[in-house]
Amino acid sequence: MKKIITILILIISFTTVAQIEDPIEWNTSVEKISDTEYILIATATIEKSWHLYSQNVPENGPIPTTFYFDETKNSFAKIGKTVEEEGHTVDDKVFEMKIKFFENTAVFKQKIKLKSEQKTILATVEFMVCDDTQCMAPTEVDLEFNLDNAKKASEIIFKSTENKEENNGLWMIFILGLGAGFIAIFTPCVFPLIPMTVSFFTKQSKNKTAGIKNAIIYGLSIIIIYVVLGTAVVAIFGASAINEFSTGVAFNLILFFILLIFAFSFLGAFEIMLPSSWANKIDSKADKGGYVGIFFMALALAIVSFSCTGPFVGNIIVLSASEGGLAPVIGMLGFSLAIALPFTLFAAFPGWLNSLPKSGGWLNTIKVVLGFLELALAFKFLSNADLVAHWDLLKREVFIGIWIVIFIGLTLYLFAKIKFPHDSPIKKLSFSRISFGVLVFSFVIYIAPGVLKNPTWNLGLLSGFPPPQFYSIYEQESDCPLGLDCYKYFDEGLAKAKEVNKPILLDFTGWACVNCRKMEENVWSEPDIYQTLKNDYILISLYVDDNEKELPIEQQFDFLKPNGKIKKIKTVGDKWSTFQVINFKNASQPYYVLLSPDLEILNNAQQYTDRDTYYNWLKEGLDSFNQK
Repeated sequence: MKKIITILILIISFTTVAQIEDPIEWNTSVEKISDTEYILIATATIEKSWHLYSQNVPENGPIPTTFYFDETKNSFAKIGKTVEEEGHTVDDKVFEMKIKFFENTAVFKQKIKLKSEQKTILATVEFMVCDDTQCMAPTEVDLEFNLDNAKKASEIIFKSTENKEENNGLWMIFILGLGAGFIAIFTPCVFPLIPMTVSFFTKQSKNKTAGIKNAIIYGLSIIIIYVVLGTAVVAIFGASAINEFSTGVAFNLILFFILLIFAFSFLGAFEIMLPSSWANKIDSKADKGGYVGIFFMALALAIVSFSCTGPFVGNIIVLSASEGGLAPVIGMLGFSLAIALPFTLFAAFPGWLNSLPKSGGWLNTIKVVLGFLELALAFKFLSNADLVAHWDLLKREVFIGIWIVIFIGLTLYLFAKIKFPHDSPIKKLSFSRISFGVLVFSFVIYIAPGVLKNPTWNLGLLSGFPPPQFYSIYEQESDCPLGLDCYKYFDEGLAKAKEVNKPILLDFTGWACVNCRKMEENVWSEPDIYQTLKNDYILISLYVDDNEKELPIEQQFDFLKPNGKIKKIKTVGDKWSTFQVINFKNASQPYYVLLSPDLEILNNAQQYTDRDTYYNWLKEGLDSFNQK
């Protein structure tokens, strides 16, 4: 039935707009990668208020944009699928479903490899364009790609794996949120509320079926409350603003002080409480009963437990900063799901309560342990600010030394050598407490060599958390990763590459980039990769968050962003981040590109990956360079 309705809509729309001039214009261009490899580029210019649909649309939706390349002569082979830009995914008013489409312009790219000499490649594109009320009939346009007019490749082809990587990042945020939620359950502000909640539902529900139904509504209400909080963060700050803030000095200093406050709160110095009047008003609403009462009871839980859950919520939003977009919403979804699950299950099956351990001093122990961990995490954000601003305060050895002090303190606490205000008297150490104490002290022993001048290992488990190895209190051979020779300015590195006729490894990195440090300390440090970087490549490391160094006035310029706004490029970090976006249509770090001294791209770009993949990628680039 839905398909028939869709067809009727299309017929009506086509009849209405039959006389309208085609609102889209197609142009073609070609980029040359090598003598046999090319990128065919089809660019659609779309009139205002109209939009072009993606190559991938839901079933019973509009006609997708589809490219048909003339391969009858068998003179070339397509490499991969035709790839497209990010576009917009919205609720389409015409088709009443979520659909991806493009506005203003759309760029499609197809990589090919020639099998024989060829001057032109023919193709046909089938597509549909619509506005908010009507659609044009499906149209076919013939395209011609002239290989003789191919320009040197100046940007890399869009990677079809980008969405997968983004999804993996969101999955990680969801899992972190889920883990934080399960830990938050075992805090003094949340755990004791489970029996109280069960008691409420057993009294209010007339029978078991009603109890299960009310419990599910209660759990869903908890999820909605926290997800709305995450949505509010996105709405207030914008989909990408948090990510942009995350490398700023001010933002990292604010996070340092916030986490410091959370840490001291968990250690018992004071309680972070929302106004009691809020809880009283919410409690009065909860007494009304019905679905509205259940929702307000869930809201009361969120407010009453805030002193324990607040730090978790804050940390999730902070960790979501590296992802941006919908990450805060996804993180809150994971957190709220973990919080809601036990309340829902125990409310639905109250007999399970007998299996729960009784509340006691162990809850405060968990809270204090979390306080120590918050304190350690706080110094990570202070380190980010120090690295970006080049204050030289938290050198690598100083940072590790602070962590050693923090975790020695945690060890002493677990062995009952120090106490905090809300601790209960300990007559005998439990096996679990002793075991965890031994584990924490083992961690102290593991990181202790990090304060030495020449540590015996590079703290692989902590890669990315301490400052880089070249940011040291000891004199270093180089201020580049692992003591390698590198250039911090593109022109200088390019001149050197031309002088010695070596390929370039263009490394888009950041002072506050955790994954960049992991790649350098765990992948670049591998002997074969290290020797390849040292002997066969010119390394150019461009720090996109180096925003404390201003460019000379004559080098500052205005950059027109895709949204039509103008960004003033004033700092070194601004320059390199814009350079990456303009040339490679990518803004994530680490991001690696292999170039010849003539600025020809040698192979596809590489991002955060494993040792074998990275080594093979470097060798592939060398082979491509040596064949030129």
